[in-house]
Amino acid sequence: MKRVTDKLFWIVLVLLGVYILYSKGYIMANFESVDPKSAYEMIENNENLILLDVRTPDEFKHDGHIENAKLIPLGQLAQNLNMLDKSKKVLVYCRSGSRSVSASRILGNNGFNVVNMKGGIMAWKLEKLPVSMESH
Repeated sequence: MKRVTDKLFWIVLVLLGVYILYSKGYIMANFESVDPKSAYEMIENNENLILLDVRTPDEFKHDGHIENAKLIPLGQLAQNLNMLDKSKKVLVYCRSGSRSVSASRILGNNGFNVVNMKGGIMAWKLEKLPVSMESH
């Protein structure tokens, strides 16, 4: 009985590890992730890019956002995919990088060319990259 319990323990542990890695976007992801400096370079060099903020309207307004970002909160993304152009690459960010992974997965599963920005606007600000406080 102990061998069965030991095997079951290891199976559960491996599955939990795979789930955690998957949920964080490290494996089985159909999108790439970049750091804020790389995201900034993409924005500066690529006119055919959609910058997508998936935070709440309050966060977007009060915490600032990346200039020219389009706001579609994560909870509304699946029903608003038609607001995005599939012919353009989509760079997604949120506050800390968690919601943008979920958004990237939704977009990737729907045929979009997606790049997730790791660390979100918090990491962007730590790099002292420009933040806009203007409302859209």
